[in-house]
Amino acid sequence: MEVIEPQTKQCPFCAETIQAAAVKCRFCGEFLNTDKAKAIESGSEAGANSGRDRKQTDKVLFEGRPSLWGLAGAVIKGLIFLGLAIFLIVYPIEELSAFGQDEISVSDDYSELTEELSDSGVAEALPQEPGFGLTEEQKLTFGRYRILGGSGMAVLVVLILLVKIIRLKCIYYQVSTDRIEYSRGILDRRVDNLDMFRVVDLRMRRSLFDCIFGIGTVTLITTDKTDPEFTFEKIHNCRRLYDIIKKASLDADQKQGVIHLE
Repeated sequence: MEVIEPQTKQCPFCAETIQAAAVKCRFCGEFLNTDKAKAIESGSEAGANSGRDRKQTDKVLFEGRPSLWGLAGAVIKGLIFLGLAIFLIVYPIEELSAFGQDEISVSDDYSELTEELSDSGVAEALPQEPGFGLTEEQKLTFGRYRILGGSGMAVLVVLILLVKIIRLKCIYYQVSTDRIEYSRGILDRRVDNLDMFRVVDLRMRRSLFDCIFGIGTVTLITTDKTDPEFTFEKIHNCRRLYDIIKKASLDADQKQGVIHLE
């Protein structure tokens, strides 16, 4: 003999499993044939359907962050200044001939002249030895400032590069069929979105470095007041992103019935 298992359902009030033919929930004691219960059930079904529709509508087409290769130019400049800073720290500029060697040669000539005139008593009337070049104390002071300046330059270059890297990696883009969502900022984090039907025009730009590293910049001209010119900075697969936005914006215009006048 086949045993038929009773059909069950969830209580709209407490979400416990009860029999499908139940009129009153045995867990929470609520009646299931009231208008309130029917409204909750219909609302949950509509919410589930709308959630599924929204997921289908908001299908993610592209997401990503700017590439660190976009900082190649800034890194090269930073390395040049960092090399200069290391040169200032390591190389003793104050020991160059322009600062000290002339002093030695002039001092020798002046000593020979003094010895020649010492017998005639003229040497006593001559002024004291001229101070060409830097003294040892001045060299030490110059050396301290040289090292301090070089160290400060090196720290400043490293900090600037770190801030640029963190700022770039804090940017996040997500493109769906209906909108573009993006977040940016380090301390002041800002999350915003741009409706796809507001995109009027778009363009893509790739420099020589961008072509080498496989990145590019896509700029959108929009009717949005917050971001009239929105830019995807140094993105991988920029051509794919360009085609995605172009198609999605045309589809959004047709769906919304929007006509952009040039």
